[in-house]
Amino acid sequence: MKSMLEVQNLTKHFHVGKGRVVHACDDVSFTLVKGATLGLVGESGCGKSTVARTAIRLYEPTSGRIILDGTDITNMDQKTLKPLRKKIQMVFQDPYASLNARMTVRDIIAEPLRAHKVTSSKSETDDLVNELLKQVGLGSEHARRYAHEFSGGQRQRIGIARALILQPEIIICDEPISALDVSIQAQVVNLLREFQLEKRLTYLFIAHDLSMIRYVSDQVGVMYLGRLVELASVDQIYKEPLHPYTKGLLSSIPIPNPTEARKRVKSEISGDLPSPIAPPPGCRFHTRCPYKMPICEEVLPPEKDQGDGHMVACHLY
Repeated sequence: MKSMLEVQNLTKHFHVGKGRVVHACDDVSFTLVKGATLGLVGESGCGKSTVARTAIRLYEPTSGRIILDGTDITNMDQKTLKPLRKKIQMVFQDPYASLNARMTVRDIIAEPLRAHKVTSSKSETDDLVNELLKQVGLGSEHARRYAHEFSGGQRQRIGIARALILQPEIIICDEPISALDVSIQAQVVNLLREFQLEKRLTYLFIAHDLSMIRYVSDQVGVMYLGRLVELASVDQIYKEPLHPYTKGLLSSIPIPNPTEARKRVKSEISGDLPSPIAPPPGCRFHTRCPYKMPICEEVLPPEKDQGDGHMVACHLY
């Protein structure tokens, strides 16, 4: 299967003064396959969004390699990179903050066309914008209005239209539903799935809602404190999780049946998430792991393939 985006040992550190460094993501590797969805999950602050933004060069990587559709873009200058940006677009988390309040919906959606000089006339631009508005469930009459006149779900549809206007092959969905009402979340996710099937899009879908990730993903990566601790197909992750952190996350999913909920083994994860400024030595999860061994406090576990591409970074295996 064709690889659309390959991230190899990606690391991003932020210097925050007084010699302190935030280890936002360390040595993260994964591959996005054409037409498939990789779901990235983990607690808030574990580095999911940083990985996504670094992978598309919104942040400059500290180290590692980024290969977009066969082209290494890791150290590519922005002028050379600009034409390739049409292949990969992003839907941001907060539809209230990601849309310019001073621009009309028409101008918001058309901005990528202007930046890449795709259209040659106003009428051509308007036709493309109106077509995208129709595809996301809005009408051409909405083009002249401003973002503050729309609900959260409608604003996110505008953000999706903006991401699709250049006909990209990859879309990064950075928690696109977390700021929306539950009743609207399913509509937005189903809309994204429809576009994926219709246009054979490739998604990196970031979320902390494990039930939603199971619904949308083909493959799932679990992050903890800047590191990828497990990576496998969605069936492997949900039926046979290996890493203690993954097991703890899955045990936190609410079960609507009280009888079944009482039978379930509760998560043994305790304590708080350590600071990314001073991550613990060895395995970063050892401070909260019920199965830790002496080696866990000293040696960082390498990723190991447990069969069928099920990768786990844990000394238990």
